[in-house]
Amino acid sequence: MSPGRGRGRPGTFAEMPGAPRGVGHLREEDPFPIAARRTLGDAQLRRNLAKATGTIRAKRAAVVGELRDWEELREAGREIKAHTMAHLDGYLRQLEEQVTVRGGQVHWARDAIEANTIVTRLVHQTGASEVVKVKSMLTDEIGLNDALAATGVTAHETDLAELIIQLGRDRPSHILVPAIHRNRAQIREIFLREMDGVDPRLTDAPADLTAAARAYLRKRFLSAKVAISGANFAIAETGTLAVVESEGNGRMCLTLPETLITVMGIEKVVPAWADLEVFLQLLPRSATGERMNPYTSIWSGVRPGDGPQQVHLVLLDNGRTAALADPVGRQALHCIRCSACLNVCPVYERVGGHAYGSVYPGPIGAVLSPQLTGIGDNASLPFASTLCGACYEVCPVAIDIPSMLVHLRARVVEQRHLHRPAAGAQAAEPAGRSAAAEAAGRSAAAGASVGAATARSGAGAGTAESGSEGSVTRHSPSVVAARSRNCAPSTTHATSVSAPVQRSGGHIGRSNPSSRRRKGVRPDGTGYGMPKRSVGLYAGVRTTAMPSSTLVPASAPIADVTIETS
Repeated sequence: MSPGRGRGRPGTFAEMPGAPRGVGHLREEDPFPIAARRTLGDAQLRRNLAKATGTIRAKRAAVVGELRDWEELREAGREIKAHTMAHLDGYLRQLEEQVTVRGGQVHWARDAIEANTIVTRLVHQTGASEVVKVKSMLTDEIGLNDALAATGVTAHETDLAELIIQLGRDRPSHILVPAIHRNRAQIREIFLREMDGVDPRLTDAPADLTAAARAYLRKRFLSAKVAISGANFAIAETGTLAVVESEGNGRMCLTLPETLITVMGIEKVVPAWADLEVFLQLLPRSATGERMNPYTSIWSGVRPGDGPQQVHLVLLDNGRTAALADPVGRQALHCIRCSACLNVCPVYERVGGHAYGSVYPGPIGAVLSPQLTGIGDNASLPFASTLCGACYEVCPVAIDIPSMLVHLRARVVEQRHLHRPAAGAQAAEPAGRSAAAEAAGRSAAAGASVGAATARSGAGAGTAESGSEGSVTRHSPSVVAARSRNCAPSTTHATSVSAPVQRSGGHIGRSNPSSRRRKGVRPDGTGYGMPKRSVGLYAGVRTTAMPSSTLVPASAPIADVTIETS
């Protein structure tokens, strides 16, 4: 077996399977402090980021201010996501049934390796040597383009920003605007250097750059037999998939090719059409500062003579079950990829997305990536924040990122102490410690001395079913969402590490009981920032019981964590 497959990965919650090493783009190459110091020296990057994020912030504030019921809409989005995650196994089964009934084929992928294997096999079955792509963030997470190239298939990105990244042999640095670190002059140079047949008189005017990209992509749209897409949402009750975008390239990819392969994270499912209505109001305002998306493409299976006649849906776990098992960390799966948290984050605005190492940068990346990979592989990311709380204030589904950051910092410290050599054995430690372990040590150095921490976790068993799809093992939703569990909300209490004692009256993972709050302050009056008189980040760490509102499955295995403070 490949590393990380078929067994738990240390650092994921309850050591459940996480994203495998050596494939995809989820892990930091250098600890965040080192990478951030490097990007801080790029003055042009900082100017580009300041201008772009400032513009998006202003647009968002204007359109959000038009809605009197924005906070109620935001709370509705949070509740839909929380409910869906608590019953994810059932909704995934329903989605599979409905997609299949409508002529589509559903494939289950436990991790990036399986997903890449499935997609490359499907492409080769069509005989195509080129594919066009739209909504590529998830496929970037799993390194699909590299996997396709290794088998002789060329992938063409069609989102304008993704095209810039691909032609420039660059890495995305923003969830919504992957090329946010590039200005128009830099983009012009990339087009002149990499595009065949481009007019040498090309200027850096937006209209001219867009026209050049349109001409470059049009012939690829018209000749492609296979398209690969992501998805913003999937509706369980009808097996419907949805992609929202603003350029029209999605419409071309989703309608012209003969075969459409959609790769989607399991967390993107929503129960019903009525739920989609909520998110189609939240997402455009939070993402691009628009009242509605210019293009919303929705399809359900196969319709004879209209659109792709071979429709595939690949449902990907890749560490999401591990995040789901953590009653605090599971909030990260509520994310709808609007990037509002990046645009208000003072850290992101100064260092950019590349400093985070993962395809998911910014505040949401700092809590999502470590849970997908295992905390040890991204140990510095939970510390890449000032805990100012701005991300929570703008999140359209009210994800409490600051609380999750504190929770994950505690897990870094726990893991560091659990793997600390016994007394007197320090000299025997291998000199070549991994970068992740070193990052964990450096990042946790700000914490107070924490004594012995013990963790006892129950193993969540998932069953694997042998499938008929080639040599790839087909996994039922039990692997992805613990099918055997009773996922109804219960009064079972889970033990979790809470905030420092100075933040009395609150607990990690608190649901938002009221839409009225002050910036940087929770409804119960506790603040996000650390107290000025705090003697250390983890001084006085305590444990607290999570109430039933956290929607912990009744029989879910929960780690009992005991923290002793020095």
